[in-house]
Amino acid sequence: MPEAETKGTTTVPAPAPPAAADTVPPARGDSTGSAVGNTAGAAAGNTAPPAAGNTAEPAGGSAAEAVSARTGYGPVFAVPEFRAVFVAHAFSLLGLVVSEIALSVLVYGLTGSPLLSALTFALGFLPYLIGGTLLAGVADRFPARRVLVVCDLVCAGCVAVMVLPGAPVAVLLTMRAALALVAPVFQGTRTATLADVLGDGELFVLGRSLLRILSQSALLAGFGAGGLLLTVVSPRHALLVTVCTFLLSAALLRFGTRRRPARASEGQALVRDSLRGARQVLADRRVLVLLLLFWVPPMFTVAPEALAAPYAEGLGAGTAGLGLLMCALPVGTIAGELLAGARLRPATRNRLTLPLVCVTLLPYAAYALRPGLVWSLVLLVLAGAGSAYTLGLDQWFVRAVPDELLGWAMTLNSAGLMTVQGVGMALSGAVAEFAGVRATVVGAGVVGTAACVALAAAARRAERGAEAAEGHGDR
Repeated sequence: MPEAETKGTTTVPAPAPPAAADTVPPARGDSTGSAVGNTAGAAAGNTAPPAAGNTAEPAGGSAAEAVSARTGYGPVFAVPEFRAVFVAHAFSLLGLVVSEIALSVLVYGLTGSPLLSALTFALGFLPYLIGGTLLAGVADRFPARRVLVVCDLVCAGCVAVMVLPGAPVAVLLTMRAALALVAPVFQGTRTATLADVLGDGELFVLGRSLLRILSQSALLAGFGAGGLLLTVVSPRHALLVTVCTFLLSAALLRFGTRRRPARASEGQALVRDSLRGARQVLADRRVLVLLLLFWVPPMFTVAPEALAAPYAEGLGAGTAGLGLLMCALPVGTIAGELLAGARLRPATRNRLTLPLVCVTLLPYAAYALRPGLVWSLVLLVLAGAGSAYTLGLDQWFVRAVPDELLGWAMTLNSAGLMTVQGVGMALSGAVAEFAGVRATVVGAGVVGTAACVALAAAARRAERGAEAAEGHGDR
């Protein structure tokens, strides 16, 4: 399952290949110290380098045992388990993108209704909150590899039902909702597993970055490939591609990753346990602020994407201009991630994290100058590049969350991220009905920037409070 939905060259010793049944304890770095306090001041101009604890080496048999001062993505691919996760992610992304376009075409062909066709996309967002809240406990109470494989098999089964001849529209939409229900569990479990495979230091940050780059690249190429596929096969036959890709992903995860024990015992009933875990995650003020830093900027970022069609029409840019507007933000995101991951040192990225949060939405305010197509594309690329702040947030978050709550936290993060993007799209459309497209984008830039600055200040205060509490406890 893809994530729709958060460096430095490392010295990676070659690990001995494990037996299929090896049980490896989670390899986490020291989570007692957070990088936020050392970098939060950057928003106010403080460029002091982070403390040594920010690059603490992961412990306990992980392939990521040492981190050097150089930069680059290569060492992440030196970890065999990550290669399996990466390729599995590529397969499931390919399948999901193909299924989205094929299912939309299939539903429209069966009903002739634009509303129902659009609903197939909306159902990719709406169930995230339910799955991420009520099923979050799955990520920690069962072995991670088992959860990942079962999720892929469930998704393959859901798509296989769509392929059945004569499957009614209600069944098609129900299966689409089921895919979105499972997605946050899969994504949260996979992210928590990355912390086991790569540690919670630079390799983890690089691994998360590579998965995001892959997701954005799939958005650029996947819909075009899906459209070409539908010129030679029927939508139901195209859905068979998705079944195969989910099965391939399950096989890669089953045989390419190690078995690790569950992070927590089963305890209460699943739903009650999931809600309890969510409450524990949200009760930590520092973790809550970091979650909001993940969620709030994307809620405003999606405004130009949601309004791309009427904006392109207003510019007289036609369908070609619409396509360029839809691609600009992912292109900027990929460029920002690659630059930050491959060229910037860890300390530099940490210092830039909160300043980037504060300015990533500012390009939208420039829509008030009524830019043409070219300048609109430039502004969108700049806004996308600003999302490189997530590299720093990833590391802060995984170190701030207690190990026994990591699966819950990652699942909640994925669910919240997808939900707020859906909400942001809906709000953008509603506001544009009254204020107009350009004013809506400008408002997203201004209001979003104000919210990001407030959250950056809150992150700094939360970290200071955590440091004071730890210091008092030491005495």
